[in-house]
Amino acid sequence: MADRPTDSRRRLGAWGEKVAAVHLEAAGYLIVERNWRCREGEIDLVAQDGDIVVFVEVKTRRGRDFGAPEEALTPHKAQKLTQLGQQYMAAHDLDDVDWRIDLVAVELDADGRLLRCEHIPNAVFGW
Repeated sequence: MADRPTDSRRRLGAWGEKVAAVHLEAAGYLIVERNWRCREGEIDLVAQDGDIVVFVEVKTRRGRDFGAPEEALTPHKAQKLTQLGQQYMAAHDLDDVDWRIDLVAVELDADGRLLRCEHIPNAVFGW
């Protein structure tokens, strides 16, 4: 699997994204893009689940001082991800393709050991 993360927040996030990608690939997903950016923001991972495009938000936390990783997916962030998903679909001329937004929660202990990597499909559904 990926190398152990350092204390840097950016490196921790990148490490979590690598762990999430490996986890999704093991579950049969095809990673299409990593860190897709446009003027309005970034989508961590773009994956393919059969015929469905999956936008994946990865939240990585070391310890619970700031809550569980999935707690960082706020209604504001969910709205932003929905807008980014719409932009991605339009930019890639995928108007007739189904898509969804998933979350992968990556949690480490205080020593940087992986405690869990949990995939939550349709994490933004209903927001």
